[in-house]
Amino acid sequence: MGGPSKPWSRPLAPEWNPPDIDVATPSIARVYDYVLGGKDHYDVDRRAAQSFINAVPQSPLLARDNRLFVRRGVRYLVREAGIRQIIDIGSGLPTAGNVHEIAHEIDPSVRVVYVDNDPIVLAHGRALLDRRPTSTIIQADLREPASIFDDPDTRALIDLDEPFAVLLGGILHHLHDHEDPWALTEEIRTRIPSGGYLLIANFARIGDPRAAELERAFLQGGLSTGRFRTYEEQLRFLEDLELVEPGLVPANDWHPDFETPEDNPVRDLYLGGIGRKR
Repeated sequence: MGGPSKPWSRPLAPEWNPPDIDVATPSIARVYDYVLGGKDHYDVDRRAAQSFINAVPQSPLLARDNRLFVRRGVRYLVREAGIRQIIDIGSGLPTAGNVHEIAHEIDPSVRVVYVDNDPIVLAHGRALLDRRPTSTIIQADLREPASIFDDPDTRALIDLDEPFAVLLGGILHHLHDHEDPWALTEEIRTRIPSGGYLLIANFARIGDPRAAELERAFLQGGLSTGRFRTYEEQLRFLEDLELVEPGLVPANDWHPDFETPEDNPVRDLYLGGIGRKR
């Protein structure tokens, strides 16, 4: 993850410019793509990224930590928890080790629905998943959970009465408090059946003094989103769920494996956890 990421399939470079892609406003997905070493970003995205890199030069490692945590979470959900259905909300642009690839290494029958509201993400996903019967991508927004769960393509792949996992990796911190991310996650939790799971991973304010500086850079540097929330604020996202050990912790402390960096200068700036619905 530290080096350049690999595309899902044929690279759709910035020169490929569908008319519905806004190249004048920073995109969360494209900014993440830039800091992960991808190819699908524009000057406006690079400028937005540079604002938080200038504040904390190690901040791109947060994107890496998120990707690695989601991969470990998917392996746990499929191998240990027996989950065979996954909805990945805010999936972002492709990189090496996408959710369906990680899941299918364990069981090729796992069904995955990717969800994003960015047109360039949709273009990449559709190019890759066009002929994959076990995976699809839909255009929908976390702010409207019904648009995700009621989408015909979601219902075609996911049996909503059987256990499934919802992934919210690196997306809730891009919702402002006035958008009430706690109410949105509560609505998602009500849709998860007994035996299902919710994964979260977010910027954290748990003691590292750089959190406040980074939050200012995210909010004022062009991207205009990026809340660093306390442990207690984030624990509310998993309310009424049974936490998988070791609970809600710095993301690299959650089931570390051979990919997890031992020396992590941004350890206390990112939390991750998984909860199971009883």
